[in-house]
Amino acid sequence: MRIESFIRRLAIIILLLPISQLLHAAEIRIAVASNFSDAMKTIAGRYEQLSGHKIILAFGSTGKHYAQIRNGAPFDAYFAADVKRPQLLDEQGIAIPDSRFAYAIGKIILWSPKSDYIDPDGIVLKLGKFRHLAIANPKLAPYGVAAREVLQSQGLWEELQGNMVRGENISQALQFVKSGNAELGFIAYSQIKHPAHPVEGSYWDVPQSLYSPIEQQAVLLKDSTTARDFISFVKSAESMQILRNFGYGVP
Repeated sequence: MRIESFIRRLAIIILLLPISQLLHAAEIRIAVASNFSDAMKTIAGRYEQLSGHKIILAFGSTGKHYAQIRNGAPFDAYFAADVKRPQLLDEQGIAIPDSRFAYAIGKIILWSPKSDYIDPDGIVLKLGKFRHLAIANPKLAPYGVAAREVLQSQGLWEELQGNMVRGENISQALQFVKSGNAELGFIAYSQIKHPAHPVEGSYWDVPQSLYSPIEQQAVLLKDSTTARDFISFVKSAESMQILRNFGYGVP
């Protein structure tokens, strides 16, 4: 009887174990710049595996996320594509004090899915043999600001105004090119630099001297053990290697 009683108790403990784990699992919401979507999905997925917690990701333009957060959007953390917006949230007292940090250094390229369409020096821009050039909106997206700076450095910003199609964020700029609505476009290198497959098409590796450094910063918006633990994981050696695999520089 004692053995049967022990077995019954053990069975109950095993059945209740998953419920206990669920009761201790937490859920956090993260606002993420569009350029960082693939890398963040990989990092968040790995963290979920290790911790049992749930990460809900919302991707969009840095400017739009900033406006949403100012209006009370319920995010636990904000991963922007610039320094400006996290710094503003810090100064406005919306971010958790002393939580702001740089998590990645972005890189912009001029890309086309067509092989041999873009030369290694970006001369294709000056030849003007294209109808549409995609960029992210400089008013909303830091990668759009970088694209504008590159074109200004080449004396082409005003000249190509009639050829530009602007996406709300860098993901939309990429889609314009992928769909054929633009023959080429300025995108984040990380959008096509995926560790699981080679880069397709042709691109100009834009010298970083032609645009301001794209330092990407993050801040905590709600102070919780899970949010802080996730931030610690983002700063870990494992996450830094994931960033390098996706073509980012690390701080």
